[in-house]
Amino acid sequence: MVLKTFGWSFAVTALGLAFAAWQWGWEAFGVVLILSILEISLSFDNAVVNAGILKKMNAFWQKIFLTIGILIAVFGMRLVFPVAIVAISAKVGPIEAVQLALDEPERYEALVTDAHPAIAAFGGMFLLMIFLDFIFEDRDHKWLAWLERPLAKLGKVDMLSVCVALIALLVTAMTFATHAHTSAGHVDKSTTVLLSGVAGLITYLIVGGLSGFFENKLEEEEEREHEEEEKAKAEGKPVSAVGLAGKAAFFLFLYLEVLDASFSFDGVIGAFAITNHIFWMALGLGIGAMYVRSLTVYLVREGTLDDYVYLEHGAHYAIGALAVILLVTVQHEISELITGSIGVVLIALSFWSSVRRNKALAAAGGGSSGDKTEVTSGV
Repeated sequence: MVLKTFGWSFAVTALGLAFAAWQWGWEAFGVVLILSILEISLSFDNAVVNAGILKKMNAFWQKIFLTIGILIAVFGMRLVFPVAIVAISAKVGPIEAVQLALDEPERYEALVTDAHPAIAAFGGMFLLMIFLDFIFEDRDHKWLAWLERPLAKLGKVDMLSVCVALIALLVTAMTFATHAHTSAGHVDKSTTVLLSGVAGLITYLIVGGLSGFFENKLEEEEEREHEEEEKAKAEGKPVSAVGLAGKAAFFLFLYLEVLDASFSFDGVIGAFAITNHIFWMALGLGIGAMYVRSLTVYLVREGTLDDYVYLEHGAHYAIGALAVILLVTVQHEISELITGSIGVVLIALSFWSSVRRNKALAAAGGGSSGDKTEVTSGV
């Protein structure tokens, strides 16, 4: 099961690391390896959330997600997006940004450093909105009940997450951004941070709108297919289960790709703390993305999400922590070890809480992992 699911990931890792060592030397080998680990740790939350959606797909569409989907994720987000960030922030063309990375690495590094406040504000606001929309929603299972229960009640207020995010942006602009870290020292980047943060918020709302559109289309397709299936059964006609599943799964696939792209921001932005070399970055993040895809399918096939109900909570808390870290790095440098490990720690704690919950349910002799009654972790 493990080899079948992770086989392609192992192969890509071996080829990618060998190419890095052959083309650029052992330094590149080490950096690519670190980036791969960073991507996996930062994107574990991605796999957890994706698995909740991917489990609705049949085996065929899961394979499509691991083939076509991985091409979109690697070449779209892990290669094009880092170049686009530098090009937009530094106000240069994409081709010029690549040439600078190859021919003038010192100037390129200065451009990336100067662009970091804008990158951090954009990514921080985007990730903060993901976390806020999760924490303000009332859920059957509550991990940190003392926190999630009152926040779920507050979440009934319309647009609360947007208001909180904008307040966080204003505070960042008036504090950290007034002494932002750049290649020329600490300078005032309040206007830049405000504009970038608003752009991040707008991007989230657009992505959310697209996700909602595809989700609605999926529900419409599922309802229509169910009606056709019932009609076919009543008339004694054969039902093409594969065709029906394929139609609905297509919209789910599009929805998953949009959502997956949104989660890729943390890995790409975190990679800038390790290296400014675009090709090392793309190679390392691409390897990590392969494991994220494989891990997503593994979680689905093993039924891990149904058994460990707090994993999704831990993943979103990790996203919230990363959002705060990004906003703080507008002024202060934070070690990539902290950035990379905080998500792992939070997810590990949520996994441990899930295990405790399962043991308690087993000891009580009632309930199951899929029980929809409100359950808290006792944390």
